Formats: sequence, C-alpha cells, structure tokens
Amino acid sequence: MLAALGFATIAVLLLVTMTKRASVLVALILLPVLAALIGGFASDLGELTLGGLSKVAPTGIMIAFAVLYFSLMVDAGLFDPLIRALLRAARGDPLRITVATAVLTLCVALDGDGASTFLITVSALLPVYKRLGMNPLVLSGVVCLGAGVMNMVPWGGPTVRAMAALKLDSSEVFNPVLPAMGFGVVWVLLASYLLGRRERNRLGALSPPGPATDVRQGEDKPDAREPVASTSAAAAEPSRQATATTAHGQEPQTLRSPGDGPGAVRVPPLPRTWLNIFNLLLTITLVVCLIQEVLPLPVLFVLGFAIAVLANHPTWEQQQALLDKHAKSVVLVTTMIFAAGVLTGILSGTKMIDEMAEAFVSVVPDSFGSHLPIVVAVTGMPLSLVFTPDAYYFGVLPVLAETANGFGTAPAEVARAAILGQMTTGFPLSPLTASTFILVGMSGVSLGEHQRFIFRWAFATTLVMTAGALVTGAFSL
Repeated sequence: MLAALGFATIAVLLLVTMTKRASVLVALILLPVLAALIGGFASDLGELTLGGLSKVAPTGIMIAFAVLYFSLMVDAGLFDPLIRALLRAARGDPLRITVATAVLTLCVALDGDGASTFLITVSALLPVYKRLGMNPLVLSGVVCLGAGVMNMVPWGGPTVRAMAALKLDSSEVFNPVLPAMGFGVVWVLLASYLLGRRERNRLGALSPPGPATDVRQGEDKPDAREPVASTSAAAAEPSRQATATTAHGQEPQTLRSPGDGPGAVRVPPLPRTWLNIFNLLLTITLVVCLIQEVLPLPVLFVLGFAIAVLANHPTWEQQQALLDKHAKSVVLVTTMIFAAGVLTGILSGTKMIDEMAEAFVSVVPDSFGSHLPIVVAVTGMPLSLVFTPDAYYFGVLPVLAETANGFGTAPAEVARAAILGQMTTGFPLSPLTASTFILVGMSGVSLGEHQRFIFRWAFATTLVMTAGALVTGAFSL
C-alpha cells in the first residue's frame, strides 16, 4: 500500500504542477501531508516534516545568501563586461547566446555541484536574455542539459553513490562511460544550437527589422541592468550621491542620502574602478572556495555576502534598501526549497520511497535480466522524477545489479547505465532535488513549464549517451 501511495503522490504532484492546477509550493506541502494522513502517519507528521525541513535547511540558507550576493553583484555591474562581450560576440544573435550558455554551463559544472552551477550561470546570463528579449525557458533548459551531463563526473553525487552502493571505484564506473559522456556533450551543443535557432526565428518574427531592433545600440546604457530572478522594478540605489549647481553658479551642493546628515558616521565610498576590481576578486575567491569546499557552502555565501554588502553599501540605509529590493527573489526560491523538504521528509520517513524501490524491482521481468543495463539506462532519467538519488542508488540499484549478476552481467555495467540518466540528465527537472528550484526560481520560470519545455531534450541526451555507451563497449546489448 505504501508503494502505491508514494507513486500516487508523485503522479498527482507532477500532474497538478504541469497542468497548473496548483502552485508548486502548495502541492509540495499539501500532497505529501495528505499522503501521510491516508497512510496512518498522523501521529508522526510533525517529526517527519521537521526532519525533512532540517535536512534542506543548509541548502535554504545557502540559496538565500547566494541570491543576495549575486543580485548585489549584478546591480554593481560585475557581470556587465561579460554581458557586453557576449553581446558583441553574438552580435545580437540569440543562437550564439544559446550556444555560449551551453559552453559556460559545461565549464562551470565541472565542480559537480548543481546548486553552484545554477547560481553562477543564471546570475551571469539572465541579464543578457532579458536584454535580448529571449525566453527564460531557453536559459533554464540549456543550463539543465549542460549541468545534467556534467553531473556524471566522479565527484558528482550520482556517480559517488553508485560506486559506494556497489563497492566499485571510478575506473570501473566512470572511465568506461567517458566516451559516452563526450557524445552527451556534443548533443548538448547541438541541442543548444537547435534551441537557439528556434529562438532566433521567434524573435525575428516578433520584431520587424529596423533600427529599434539593434540590441547593440543599448548595450552600454547604465539603466539596462536587471537584478537576477527579480520581477520587481529596479529601485534607485540610495548610495549614489549627486551634485547640484545653483542657478547663480555657486559651489555644487551635495545631495545626501537619508541618514547622511550631521552626526552620521562618515564612510568614504570606494572609487568605482577599485570597487569593481574588489568585487571581481571577491567573487573569484568565493568560487574557488566553493569548488575546493574550504568551508561549508552556506557559510561561504553568508561570509561572502557580508563582506560584499559592507564594501558596496557601507551605510545602514543602503543595506536596508538592498534587502528590500531583493527580498521577493529570496522568498520565492527559499520557500520552494523548504517545501521540497516537506515532500522528501515525509516520503523518506514513512518508508514510502523504500517500498516504491522494492515494487519497481519486483516488476522487472526475468527476461530482461541479460538486457538490464539498457533498461536501467533508458529508464534512469524519467525515474529521476520519482526517486530521490539515495533511494535509487542505495535501494534500487543494488537489487538490479544483483539480478543482472545472476544473468552473467557485471554489476559495474548496471552502475554505468544508471549514471547515464538517473539524477544526472534528470536531476535539473526533478521536484525531489532542491537545486531544481534554484534553477527555475532564479530563471523566473515555473517548474511545470520548465519540465514541459526541456524534458524531451534531456531524455534525448540519455538516449544519445546510451547509444554511445553501446558503441564504445561500456556495456553490452
């Protein structure tokens, strides 16, 4: 019964979110609570929910301060040179921007962490997409494809779990599928080209040719910046001071910000050039520390934001204005993450996930035994929407590997097949991973729209890599 209840919960969740019958936030909270009540876990509901919230709390804290940090940097113009360079290289061409998005994602995602990949790439590229009038679903979709393939690296979550569950090393699991991963990278670049060409055609149909359509004319306008993942209008920065000259040619008068009168602590602003250099060095240091895991990710972003806000907005009024300006973005993203914690906490705590794993394994026909690697590879990506990575790799995969072993297929082949889709190409679409909500939240799109837009492309990535694995002998047919 628990397995059926778990599958029903996931199915209804996907249905109501993809058809927009309910918001993702409401569905993530109420559906698992309803399932727990139906399953007879009413007395444990508080403990189960709190356990799930506690587990995602570090991620929620990290995202809250990461959104504030990158929003501050966008407002400060840190990414403006990159934006201008991309616009010059693209010459206003959405196709080139889309391919550049794929290349940047493939590079950034080398650290194997989806959350930091989404934070960096979306922060840097969303202003470009907005300035060109491109569909943000293209941004979230292409980043999804690139991050999915690169999540196969040996230090990424799925591969680490596969090696741990079956007691294998990277030479047995990852090295044989490296050529197939190369097939996946080529497919991501091709898919980004096709999506970019489609977006170019769409924008060309919407905008008749003329001087107003030349994006490069406005690329250096100072008011063209937009905050990351914020739908509110940009507020005027109170830290800027202006000078006014009287009509009689007297000395310029300084127009002070609130709280900058007599008695206020004087904090001389840094020159803009040096402040830009400081922001760049701080961001590079932060990214390096994230990759090296010098400190826990939430701690790094908390410290990074505190240093950045002190340097860029030294007065209390300026800091308060910054928080007011980006509060909506923070709330939208973090509430989704905590709501996802309710879902995973209840599904895991009630053992629904475990029962779902056993039920899935039990329906695999014995006739598939010798072909299990193919079955695992093809089904892995869609099952990312149903199983958490821990449930699949520690619950489903060992049973599948043992079954395949009975038919003469090495367990390592099953592990290789699993990482071609299960929480690799599938994780940026799954409602069971918190990083998915970082991607859709910062891109400003809904989960259902994102899934409908990119699912077939992500599934095609798995199919391409599966074909590559067969051709290169990573596993047999």
